[in-house]
Amino acid sequence: MNIQVRTKTIVSIHDELLVQFCYSDKQKLHKALQELSPLNIQALKHLDDNDFSGKESSSLLLFTGNRSLSRLLLVGLGNAENLTLEKIRRAFALAAKKLQALTLASGSLLLSSFVNEKLFSDYDTAVAATEAIKLSLYKFDKYITKEKKDSPISQITFVHKNIISQPFQNGIRDGIILADASIHARNLCNAPGNEIYPETLAKNAQALGRQLKFSVMVFGRQKIQQLGMGGIIGVSKGSEKEPRFIILEYGKKFQKKGTVALVGKGVTFDTGGISIKPAASMAEMKMDMSGAAAVIGTFHAAAKLKLQKHLIGLIPSVENMPSGTAVKPGDIIRHYNGKTSEVDNTDAEGRLILADALSYAEKFHPELVIDLATLTGAVVVALGHYATGMMGNDDATMSALKIAGEKTYERVWQLPLFDEYEKLIKSDVADVKNTGGRWGGAITAGWFLKKFIGKYKWVHLDIAGTAILESDQEYTPRGGSGVGVRLLAEFLKNWK
Repeated sequence: MNIQVRTKTIVSIHDELLVQFCYSDKQKLHKALQELSPLNIQALKHLDDNDFSGKESSSLLLFTGNRSLSRLLLVGLGNAENLTLEKIRRAFALAAKKLQALTLASGSLLLSSFVNEKLFSDYDTAVAATEAIKLSLYKFDKYITKEKKDSPISQITFVHKNIISQPFQNGIRDGIILADASIHARNLCNAPGNEIYPETLAKNAQALGRQLKFSVMVFGRQKIQQLGMGGIIGVSKGSEKEPRFIILEYGKKFQKKGTVALVGKGVTFDTGGISIKPAASMAEMKMDMSGAAAVIGTFHAAAKLKLQKHLIGLIPSVENMPSGTAVKPGDIIRHYNGKTSEVDNTDAEGRLILADALSYAEKFHPELVIDLATLTGAVVVALGHYATGMMGNDDATMSALKIAGEKTYERVWQLPLFDEYEKLIKSDVADVKNTGGRWGGAITAGWFLKKFIGKYKWVHLDIAGTAILESDQEYTPRGGSGVGVRLLAEFLKNWK
């Protein structure tokens, strides 16, 4: 699908669908409809508030009787004073999905409501609109063999009567990059466990590295064992699939500016191990590697955006399966940094493999480490599917991530790491225990990870609720959301 911007008068637009975005404010609504008057569409002359009021998420399809421009779609934005980048995303997503539902190949979208108002920069407006279009049309349907009925949309054109700024055109370019990187992450998350497992996840990262010119190194079981990464070895023991430790590096020439390490949980399927999960919804656990997918997707975005940053990606990848060789409750594991953990519950496996990766991160002398993991059900209970749980040891970084989250609408919410929670993961037989009981589960998991960090700034993002969606959202279908890619790309653009 090609997304472009063109300078045209309204009467020179010839397309299958024209979209006009309208505010609910009566004066602005009237102005938007007046802009369409040169088209002489009879149905527009008889509209009233009962037909279309411009309310947010509302739409009205009209047939024009004009062969060169046969359909007009009005899309509501709500009150102009309350417009946000997220509402722009939702409006453009709605338009794109209507275009797809009509099985049309192309459409033109008028920009006057956004560009004339100057509520946001041209660049930010273009990024939001473009990424929403691409993300809203995403479907994971590679395994469906019946004929696809959705139209292959080939062309979407943004139209304005005046010359469009270079920042707007740059925003289209970057919006496509960010959407493609998020879709890369979504595809990894939605793929079944017999397609994506530690070996193939590593191969996916290697292929991307070759394509976009960043380095990828992969350690197998023998090397992982030699390094003393007992968490990765322990969790992987129950599976026939061999573990992998994946190391990505981008922008080494920018190392003097500081290094950011991104750590992603890569459990490609999680049965819970010996502490086995209930059968209901276990299929969703193919997405327990969403943190790993976010890291790979962020490297995709960073390389395409040509960010001048030095990034390290660390992905411990395993399958967590029950078998006669699986790690057992009560076992004690020794991690990369020499600390030991008591396995109280084998379904709290993500923190065991992240402990090795977080302690290994110190090898690269990072200024900052951010880990992403579908770590706990407790964070979903606390925050639902609308915000990522955030913990860490640096308030400035967490504040910057919150700002980036508001802008991308991949929102984060800080949870406390009070000292009292540390007591809940005290073990009588090891340095730490991998669960802290029923209460404050997301926080005790964060405290476990904190035990294994080095002398660097650190933020933990528990994406269990935001990475795996139970129902469709405006531009994100049910399943793997690809969360974290746009958030981290926005954060990294502004880091230092």
